[in-house]
Amino acid sequence: MTERHGYRPLRLMVEDADDLNVLSSVLQDAIAKIGDFAYLPHRRRFAFVANRFIWENADGKKRGPYLRVRAGCHFDDVVSAQQLNLRPDAKDGVVELLAIRFDAGADGAGAVRLDFAGGGAIRLEVESLNAQAADITAPWPTQARPDHDT
Repeated sequence: MTERHGYRPLRLMVEDADDLNVLSSVLQDAIAKIGDFAYLPHRRRFAFVANRFIWENADGKKRGPYLRVRAGCHFDDVVSAQQLNLRPDAKDGVVELLAIRFDAGADGAGAVRLDFAGGGAIRLEVESLNAQAADITAPWPTQARPDHDT
């Protein structure tokens, strides 16, 4: 992929809580369909794709155009996944990701929680923090910039 408006494709690896905080910040305000989330128990993986707002290109800009890009993300070493206040049958339902958090347990295990606007969440029980994310398309322009109190 080539650079556009100073954009460089993102590729991240997550191995600890600090890495997860970076992932959370770049995926903040990503928009996805509920049907774009998948738990693959036989592979111990949870994966999703979303349209992420490119915050790293928006800093200091008062107005658009801004950029969004399709990004893929997966968590490995997942032993269970649970949806909270989301309707799994509403595959075309749209959610906005607010944050990704980690509640550490013993020996590196713990729970990853994806929090969405409106109170929905996905909770992943993991043996360790092990995730990757990457932009998978060229960016496209948008006039809308996410606006929230946090």
